[in-house]
Amino acid sequence: MAVPQSKTSKSKRDMRRAHDFLTVSNRSTCDHCGASKLPHHVCPECGHYKGREMVRKSVEA
Repeated sequence: MAVPQSKTSKSKRDMRRAHDFLTVSNRSTCDHCGASKLPHHVCPECGHYKGREMVRKSVEA
């Protein structure tokens, strides 16, 4: 079984974990309705992508 030669210091441990943080996903706004959406995705609110209607959204009363 592998046994460490010496204790890993808090500094070394924390430097190793420096890139383990979570990043916030990039958001962009829809050109058609102004809603927040993921880049390179169809808008979930209006169904438009690059100025064209890709998914027809039904209007519910």
